[in-house]
Amino acid sequence: MCGIAGFYQNQFDYLKERTRYRSILEQMYFVQKHRGPDESGTFLASHFGLAHVRLSIIDPCGGHQPMLRTVNGHTFGIVYNGELYNSHELKQDLIQLGYAFETCCDTEIILNGYLEYGTDFVTRMNGIFAFAILDPVQDCLFLFRDRMGVKPLFYTVLKDQIVFSSEIKGLFAFPGITPRLGKRGLNEIFSLGPARTPGCGVFENIHEVLPGTYLCCHGTDLHTIRYWQLESRPHTDSEEETVEKTAFLVQDAIRRQIISDVPICTFLSGGVDSSLVSAVCAAELKKKNRQLATFSFDFKDNDKYFTANAFQPSRDRPYVDIMVKYLQSDQHNLECDSPSQAELLYASVKAHDLPNMADVDSSMLYFCSLVSRTHKVALTGECADEIFGGYPWFHKKECFEAHTFPWTMDLSARKVLLSDDFIEFLDMDSYVRNAYEQSVSETPRCAEDTPKEARRREISWLNLKWFMQTLLNRMDRTSMHSGLEARVPFADHRIVEYLWNVPWNIKAKNGIAKYLLRQSANGLLPDEILWRRKSPYPKTYDTAYEALLVNQMREILADSHAPVLSFLDRKKVEAFLESPSDYGKPWYGQLMAAPQLLAYMIQINYWMEQYQIALCQHLVYHP
Repeated sequence: MCGIAGFYQNQFDYLKERTRYRSILEQMYFVQKHRGPDESGTFLASHFGLAHVRLSIIDPCGGHQPMLRTVNGHTFGIVYNGELYNSHELKQDLIQLGYAFETCCDTEIILNGYLEYGTDFVTRMNGIFAFAILDPVQDCLFLFRDRMGVKPLFYTVLKDQIVFSSEIKGLFAFPGITPRLGKRGLNEIFSLGPARTPGCGVFENIHEVLPGTYLCCHGTDLHTIRYWQLESRPHTDSEEETVEKTAFLVQDAIRRQIISDVPICTFLSGGVDSSLVSAVCAAELKKKNRQLATFSFDFKDNDKYFTANAFQPSRDRPYVDIMVKYLQSDQHNLECDSPSQAELLYASVKAHDLPNMADVDSSMLYFCSLVSRTHKVALTGECADEIFGGYPWFHKKECFEAHTFPWTMDLSARKVLLSDDFIEFLDMDSYVRNAYEQSVSETPRCAEDTPKEARRREISWLNLKWFMQTLLNRMDRTSMHSGLEARVPFADHRIVEYLWNVPWNIKAKNGIAKYLLRQSANGLLPDEILWRRKSPYPKTYDTAYEALLVNQMREILADSHAPVLSFLDRKKVEAFLESPSDYGKPWYGQLMAAPQLLAYMIQINYWMEQYQIALCQHLVYHP
């Protein structure tokens, strides 16, 4: 994994100010150095600039970037962030076509593939990626992003220049691009956050290349081309065939993602998703007389404070112990304490360049930092719930019938600390409703669907386009901030394509969540794991953590210059700080309740201070 950045303008000669623009490229990669601590490089041409930082996973001695190839006197270049999981097949095809390879890395495969097939080569790729290719023949810059949006890629336009970066902070390293926030950005933070509208970078004029698309930049013209999309059609396989194909696709995806020239590990929660990934990995490593390292996460003293509820019915540790014994893995039990969790709320903002899932993010950042001390690659069970229908809102009648995002059914919790004037200015309900309706309208339809099945497609679509993106962002930023590459086998586009058309009566037969996944894993896991009721990523129930948040919020209230106070009602906040915690009614997803609302506001305040965010002058709202 890596970090990339660069710029393009075909009416300007960057070489006339060579020293200045090389320095800019170096700054753009320097602020993303955490994504690639092993190596860095730049390339500057008349109309292009490319920058790269590298986390060496495949061919550590080769694969330096930016990678250049000169053909008929024209120099093509690439900067690439990601991993190819069908690299062997693609490389062999290119060798048969006469291409020679100097390295064993994916980057060279992609560049040669582009030279042979042009932009169509991206359709042959199976992996997680974001990359830029400069084509001097067409005088174009192309920006590509993987089908599921696992790897990030942001861009903006400044005086006819295209500036791009893996992370938003890389854009702000370019002179003249400053953090500004308009009404839309405020709504993204307060009405939808930590989710984001697809393609929206929250900051004014900051955009993200959409998953499954590439951006063609030629002169001042920008065109987004979709190279992949889901298609709805009747499912014709029997239940038995469906189980068999699902088992093959899942296991094949996991096996492909084990490839690495450095040791790999897995995140193990004791749930069916991470346990299946770990089981397949352990079996493959055993063939090579190697032991799988597994990492499990919890919070200090959570055995004292944990309270079962509808979202978290059980603790992970007993099930982790079962799996460790079953796998004979090299197990590491990691714990996060409340002070670390609270302190890393700030680092989490820097990792995202945005407020995020509060302590759900900060704790993952803590865990990834520990894992990265011994490993560079980790496989996770992320995304299975979105694809196989594991979340409660796939099953609850009220969520099924609600015409809004099922993970944020009631906006009242979001408004509890905000001033009435600000709520009226944002018109939060309308913004959320419009975002929801726009997304639902884009759902790929199937004429043969019953009304009920059509609604299930809508819910699945929303999960893929919104909730899964939030979790993928979380996983990328928290892992890469620590120099760790997190892989997500369940996000393999082949699995998503196939499962998209599998009817609900097979996915969740007899009302059993993720029934299809459990059946496809039959024989690979102990029954206690195979049929364990879903429990999400753990959270702390330690009242000391909430006390830390309360103190931090009181410090903000005491600071008349605190930027978040412009949006809050002081009396509401004071009353909230005196009220008992409510851990049972999340305002976002399954984990974010009252303490996380405080943490989120603390993150917003820090974000506005740290990034020196200016509100756009055209805003009607004046706090």
